[in-house]
Amino acid sequence: MLDKPALARWPLVVLGAAFVLVGLPLVIGGAWLLTLGGSFYYLPAGLALVVSGALLAVGRPLGAWIYTGLYVLTLLWALWEVGLNGWALVPRVVAPTILMAALIAVLPLLLPQGRRAALIGGGALAALLVLGGIVIGFANRAADGLPLPAGSGDMGEPGLYQTGADWPAFGGTHAARRYSPLTQINRDNVKDLERVWLFHTEDLPEEKWGAETTPLKVGDTLYLCTARNQLIALDAATGQQRWRYDPQISDDWIPYTAACRGVVYYDTRRTAPPQTGDAVPAPAEAASPQAPAELCTTRIIEGTLDGRLIAVDARTGRPCPGFGQNGEVDIKRGMGEVIPGMVSITSAPTIVQGVIVTGHQVLDGQYRDAPSGVIQGFDAVTGELRWAWDMGQPERDGLPPEGETYTRGTPNMWTTASGDEQLGLVYLPMANSAADYYSSDRSEAENRYSTSLVALDVRTGKPAWSFQTVRVDVWDYDLGSQATLIDYPTEAGVVPALVLPSKQGDIYILDRRTGEPLVEVEERAVPLGGVEPQDRSPTQPFSTFHTLAKDRLTEKDMWGMSPIDQMICRIGFRQAEYDGIYTPPSAERRWIQYPGYNGGSDWGGVAVDPRRGVIIANYNDMPNYNRLVPREEANERGWYPRGHEKLEEQGETPSSRGGVPEGAEGAGDPQWGVPYAIDVNPGWRMGFTGMLCKQPPYGGIRAIDIRTGRTLWDRPFGQARKNGPFGIPSMLPIDIGTPNNGGAVVTAGGLIFIAAATDDLIRAIDIETGETVWTDVLPAGGQAAPIVYEENGRQFLVLMTGGHHFMETPRGDQVIAWALPERRDNRNR
Repeated sequence: MLDKPALARWPLVVLGAAFVLVGLPLVIGGAWLLTLGGSFYYLPAGLALVVSGALLAVGRPLGAWIYTGLYVLTLLWALWEVGLNGWALVPRVVAPTILMAALIAVLPLLLPQGRRAALIGGGALAALLVLGGIVIGFANRAADGLPLPAGSGDMGEPGLYQTGADWPAFGGTHAARRYSPLTQINRDNVKDLERVWLFHTEDLPEEKWGAETTPLKVGDTLYLCTARNQLIALDAATGQQRWRYDPQISDDWIPYTAACRGVVYYDTRRTAPPQTGDAVPAPAEAASPQAPAELCTTRIIEGTLDGRLIAVDARTGRPCPGFGQNGEVDIKRGMGEVIPGMVSITSAPTIVQGVIVTGHQVLDGQYRDAPSGVIQGFDAVTGELRWAWDMGQPERDGLPPEGETYTRGTPNMWTTASGDEQLGLVYLPMANSAADYYSSDRSEAENRYSTSLVALDVRTGKPAWSFQTVRVDVWDYDLGSQATLIDYPTEAGVVPALVLPSKQGDIYILDRRTGEPLVEVEERAVPLGGVEPQDRSPTQPFSTFHTLAKDRLTEKDMWGMSPIDQMICRIGFRQAEYDGIYTPPSAERRWIQYPGYNGGSDWGGVAVDPRRGVIIANYNDMPNYNRLVPREEANERGWYPRGHEKLEEQGETPSSRGGVPEGAEGAGDPQWGVPYAIDVNPGWRMGFTGMLCKQPPYGGIRAIDIRTGRTLWDRPFGQARKNGPFGIPSMLPIDIGTPNNGGAVVTAGGLIFIAAATDDLIRAIDIETGETVWTDVLPAGGQAAPIVYEENGRQFLVLMTGGHHFMETPRGDQVIAWALPERRDNRNR
C-alpha cells in the first residue's frame, strides 16, 4: 500500500511521464532531421525533456530547473528563427508554455518556499513574454493591411462595357472587371446591410458538391444555374421563382465537381454591346401585353455537365426551338468516344458578335488520349457550328471528316473567356495537355498553346495572337482566371489592354490588340532536372508588373500545432526535391510545388476599379507535395482511369482492382498512357492532424495600383473559425488567411464584397484601407462570386452559397440577397 507522500507525488509522475512521451519523438525525429541537414533544436530539446521528465517522476527538483532552462532557450531560439511572427511562434512556444504552466502548478511538491516563489515568478514572466510576443506578432501581421499612399487617380469611365442596374455577364460584362458604379451601399452605411430574401435551388448533390454559381441580372430578373444545370429565373427584388428548366443531367456525367459557374444572356435584336449609359433590354418589357415578343428574342444559354449547349427563352424558360435540336446542341460531336464525366462545360460561354464561344473541362489526370480540347463557335440564334479551332488540325474549320475526330489530348479551356466586341476577339485562358505532369509526347502545337492566353478572331475561329505564361507546363499551372479588359495608361496615351492573372502568381499587362506586354516580361533561369530533363525549359517568363507569389520556402516556414508535427514537416521538407518555383517533377521522392495548382489566382479572377485605378486580387498561398508514381506501382495501387471497365475488356486492367481514387484532385490520378501517375498532396496536409505543413497565411487579398504595379495594401484573407486540427473548427475570429475559391466585386461606393474563404463568411472590405467593415455568417460555403445590382431604386448584393467538397465547406443550395433597410434616402443618384 502506498504511503501518503507517494500518493501526493502522483502529479509529478504524470507530468514526468508526459515530458518523456513528448521528448522521445523529438529525440528520434530530431536525430533524423539533423542527418538531413535540418535544425539543431529538436534533438537536444528532446533529450532535455526526457531527462527532465525522468527526474520529475522521482521527485528531483533538478528536473524543474532543466525544463526551465530549456524553456528559456526555446523562447530565444523561436525569436531568433521567426521574430515576432505570431503564427510562426505558435508551434514553437505554445505547447512548451503549456508544459511550463503545468510544471509551475506542481512546484509545491518539489521546492522549498523561497525557491518556489522565485521559479514561479520567473515562469510567469516568461509566459507573459511569450503571450505578449504572439499578440505583437498577430498585430504586426494585421498591420500589413494598412494602406500605402495610393495616388492612382481616376482612370475614367469604362470605354467598352457598363454595369449598373444590371449584372449582364459572369464578370459583370464580358470585359470581366467585376465592377459596379452603384454607390447606395457605401463605407458609412454598409454596417446596416440586412438579408432581404433567401431562395433554395433544391439541388444539393450528395457528393462532389460545389455549385460556384454567379447569377446574372437583366431587367427585373435574376438568372442562374444550379450544380446540376437546372436553369432558374427569380424576381430580382423578392427572390420569388418565375420559372425553372431542368435539362436532366445524369450524375454519371459529374466530373470532379458538380459545378455550373454561370450562364450567358443574349438579345437577338442587339448587334452591338451596351455602351455607357445604355440600358440592357429587360425580359419583362419583351413580355408586356402591349408589345408581345417572339419566343426566344431574349434567351439564356448554358453549358451542361454532359457537354450540351442549352438555350431557353428568357421570359418563360422554354427551350428555343430554332436553336439546334429543340433548344440544344451537343458539343461532343467530332470528339469520338467520350466516357461520361470526361467532357463537361462548367463555365459560362462567352458571346462576341453573335458567336457563342465555348470550351469545356476535360477531366484531369485520366487519359493521355483524352477527348480533344477543341474550342468551338456556334451561332447564338441558330446553334449552327460556325467554326472549330482544333490546334492539332489548324487548317480545318468545322467538324472533322467522317471517321476522324478532333485531335485528342490537346489543351482545353475549362474556365471563362472574356471578349472585345469592337475588335471581334475572344480571349481564351488555356489549360494544359492531358496528363498534366508529363510532357515528352506533346506536339509542337500543344507546347505552343498550353497555359497560354489565346486571342481568337470570332469571325474565323483562328488565333490572332497568343501569349504563353509557362513553357512546357508540368505543374498544372493552367490559366484559370478570366483576362480583365482595361484602358491602360502609358506615356504614349491610353492603350486597350488586359490584365492576366496566373496560378503561379504573376500578373501580366498585355495589349489586347496584339498580345504584346505593356510592362516588361523577363526571362529568368529556373531549376532543371526531374524525370524529363531534356524537356525542361532553362528559363520561364516572369512579369515585372506584379506577382502574388511569395519568397521561396525554407525549413523555417514549416508549421504545425506543436513542435512534434512541425518537426515532422521539417523532415518532409528536407526529404523532398525543392529548388524554388518550377522545381521539376520527380519520381524517386516527393517534390514541392510552390505555389500549388490552386493559386495565385484561380477561376475567381481579379476585380478592377477603373475610377480608382486599383486591381483587387484574392489569392492562395500554399504548396503542393507531389510525386510521380511509376506505372507499375500505380497499377498495384489500383489507380485506373474513369471508365476503366473498357480497359478490362481489352485485357489491360485486372478486374479485381478499383478505379479512380476519391479525394483531392491529383491525389492518385492515373495519367493512363504515360509512364507515370501523379500523387498530389494539395496544400501539403499532414495525414494525422489534417493541418497544413506551411505556416499561415494560406490566402490573402491585395490591392494593386494599375499604373505602377505597386501594392497598396495586403492582408490575410479568411478567419480561423472553421479551421482546426482533426477537422474540429476552432471558431477563433482571427485572420489566419485561409484557402479561397471565388471572386470579388468592387463598387463605386468604395467597397469590396467577397466570400470565397473557408470561414463561411461574406464580408465587405474598405477598398482604401483593406479593413473589413461588415460581415455576415453564411449557411454554407461561399465558394462563388457575388454580384451587385439595382432594382426599383434599391441596391442588392446577391451570393450563391453552395459550399465545396474540395474546400471542405458545408454544402448548400441558398441564393441570398442583402440590401439596406428601405428608406427614402436609400436611392441611387
